[in-house]
Amino acid sequence: MTNSAETNPADAVIGLYERHAAAFDDLRGKTLLEASWLDRFLALVPEHASILDIGCGSGIPIARHLLAKGHSVTGIDSSNSLIALCRRRFPQAAWHVQDMRRLALGRSFDGLLAWNSFFHLTQDDQRAMFPVFAAHASPGAALMFTSGPSNGEAIGSFAGEPLYHASLAPEEYRALLAAQDFAVVAHVAEDASCGGLTIWLARKS
Repeated sequence: MTNSAETNPADAVIGLYERHAAAFDDLRGKTLLEASWLDRFLALVPEHASILDIGCGSGIPIARHLLAKGHSVTGIDSSNSLIALCRRRFPQAAWHVQDMRRLALGRSFDGLLAWNSFFHLTQDDQRAMFPVFAAHASPGAALMFTSGPSNGEAIGSFAGEPLYHASLAPEEYRALLAAQDFAVVAHVAEDASCGGLTIWLARKS
């Protein structure tokens, strides 16, 4: 991958996070604004669950919280630098440098998280992720991800560079989940108690 002339906006996101990994780690909230949603997610998985953190960043605060609760964490991220931070901080977990769009770990998990990561994919790439989620989900597995509140694309910014986001319509997410035998457990658009994030929690049948 190069830093110029990317044809897929998600490719530009990969380069951005690698170039600014240290800044992202500094700015990432270290407190668990997500605590109530993580509690709901963990209520759906067994004790000592295997959890796949898709777009794990630097491992703090989410992976740290999962590990502290006694769960086994496998984290993937496209940034070498962020995964290096995870490996130093939490050597007891498994960390992989990998693009989620090409995820094929050959195993399934009790829980899957794609928190503030999945929404950097294009709409077509998001659609293609649902079979990937299903391929890595054990029967009864929990899946939680964040999206936008409605169909569209948006360009934010980080470290002075444009940062791509996209979302499908809620009804399409529901259809994509159902097609892979995930039932929606909870969905809140722009949850004011969680920084305005739009959150989906589902469970594999």
